Amino acid sequence: MKWLICLYGIIWRELLRFFSQRSRFFGALVRPLIWLLVFATGFRAALGLAIVPPYETYIPYSIYIVPGLVGMVQLFNAMQSSLSMVYDREMGSMRALLTSPLPRWYLISCKLLAGIVVSILQVYAFLGIAWAFDDAIPTLGYVTVLPALIANGVLLGGLGLLLSSLIRQLENFAGVMNFVVFPVFFLSTALYPLWKIREGSDLLADICALNPFTYGVELVRFAFYGQLDPVSAAVVVVAGAVLLGCAIVGYSPSRGLIRRKT
Repeated sequence: MKWLICLYGIIWRELLRFFSQRSRFFGALVRPLIWLLVFATGFRAALGLAIVPPYETYIPYSIYIVPGLVGMVQLFNAMQSSLSMVYDREMGSMRALLTSPLPRWYLISCKLLAGIVVSILQVYAFLGIAWAFDDAIPTLGYVTVLPALIANGVLLGGLGLLLSSLIRQLENFAGVMNFVVFPVFFLSTALYPLWKIREGSDLLADICALNPFTYGVELVRFAFYGQLDPVSAAVVVVAGAVLLGCAIVGYSPSRGLIRRKT
């Protein structure tokens, strides 16, 4: 029972923080919507159509980019969650949480799950608005994409938690965030198909193929059409488990980097 109470408390605290910070909510929606309405519209006129991997057919580019923007929402939410971890550590509330009698790995995992819940709320809010502008995603896809969102949330949340264990001060977070977020997003298939990137540069395509975020986006893209990409699923699950494990070690007082900060 105490394990469930802890999980409920951490998730509820994260939800209260999220709903009390309206700028965070609107910022999470405005950013991908601008990309969808402005960026995708321009590229739809320039490129016309983009290929959809599940069926090897072509659809409007504005629809192709939706899974990439879903990944953007989850990526930025993971960075915001890691920012809150750094803030809580400076304010002392993180120390109080980590001194709980429950295992530290469980506390970190609960924090990760709380971030995933918030990110899924943001994703569906974005999808609701995107649906009003251009409804091309199958209705069932809004349900089948949920497991992919959870898996992608573990991947990105693990990355955010690992970063929060490495950052010493809150002031350094903005620079680290820009150094991580933009390469991770742009060096992926969030905006362009991999075959299109390879037409321009083989090296850039190889870098995108090594980026775990690429497979997270592809997992979401296939899931929208009720398909499962085994390679993407395997990469996301393994990379998410490794990042989460490294984050747990990073917050260990005996072995991790957090020992030198508290």
